[in-house]
Amino acid sequence: MLKKGNKFYSILTGSCPRCHEESMYLDKNPYHLGKIFKMHERCSHCDLKYKIEPSFFYGAMYVSYGVGIAFAVAAFVIAKLLIGANLIEAYIAIVITMIVFMPIIMRVSRNIWINLFVKYNPKVKTVKS
Repeated sequence: MLKKGNKFYSILTGSCPRCHEESMYLDKNPYHLGKIFKMHERCSHCDLKYKIEPSFFYGAMYVSYGVGIAFAVAAFVIAKLLIGANLIEAYIAIVITMIVFMPIIMRVSRNIWINLFVKYNPKVKTVKS
């Protein structure tokens, strides 16, 4: 499932959506909160400009809403149906889940957003130094 050439590979690893050769982010760890949005300007392998236009990643906010809802539903199902928590405990589980996974949700949302617009191209030429 996670092989180069697959959209899921780029989305889950944060790699360049065109060549899948390097990470788009300066720091791969999303829990370094001061660097969560810090990205390379361009891919050093295929020269793809990540910020396609000014404010390009504002669209990722819409994606993050859906991804956040998916995490919240998963937390509710696990808390209520599997663990047997009452509604207050399930609500607390949702809040904790959203806080803990916020950096991942933000990064995955950006990755999904850029992958909607950029296609994988294994034949892309390498940037020459």
